[in-house]
Amino acid sequence: QVHLVESGGGLVQAGGSLRLSCAASGSIFSIYAMGWYRQAPGKQRELVAAITSGGSTNYADSVKGRFTISRDSAKNTVYLQMNSLKPEDTGVYYCNTRGSTAWGQSFDSWGQGTQVTVSS
Repeated sequence: QVHLVESGGGLVQAGGSLRLSCAASGSIFSIYAMGWYRQAPGKQRELVAAITSGGSTNYADSVKGRFTISRDSAKNTVYLQMNSLKPEDTGVYYCNTRGSTAWGQSFDSWGQGTQVTVSS
């Protein structure tokens, strides 16, 4: 079983910054990709940013140039640096990771979510 622990959410004024962290633990053999999704009230969950084991990144158009995803492979941790935050960035941010366990099983795990609120 793979467990994800997120941290770093909170309340910030528009234009401010936050840094989210997500650490994966458990029977991890390898991680293929890690990413961040968000869900605003009344909306579907959407991809914010993702990073592969090779370091390739993918961003939602709405956050390009403002958010940066990075990872520490040795710590199985992914980060999301969020700058120039806007009220529309408000939502619950979820960490996701996909990979394989020591027993060769694939996993697709989600964190519990962390609230990000941007005030205008």
